[in-house]
Amino acid sequence: MSIELHEQRLLLAGVLDHARVPALRAQAAQLVRQAVGPHLQIDCSGVTRANSAGLALVLAIMRDAGQAGKTFSVEHLPADMQQMAHVCELAAVLQPEPQTR
Repeated sequence: MSIELHEQRLLLAGVLDHARVPALRAQAAQLVRQAVGPHLQIDCSGVTRANSAGLALVLAIMRDAGQAGKTFSVEHLPADMQQMAHVCELAAVLQPEPQTR
């Protein structure tokens, strides 16, 4: 599991589960503040597996971006996270179009 910032792209990778996500949360918040520009791309293309903790991490990053005054988009959300978002009626929130919260 890892989280990396490349200018305005926040790349999540590996397994995002209850055992791993808590260690990433503070790092994610710090990286959102360091992101360049008014828009943050949350890229989940490197996520290999995720449970509800992974979805919660993405939602927390979205909240952090909104609080920092950034628009954001979520890209390459894995199928398991898409299913959880659909069940929780969050699918529209996780659309790839830029959003502000």
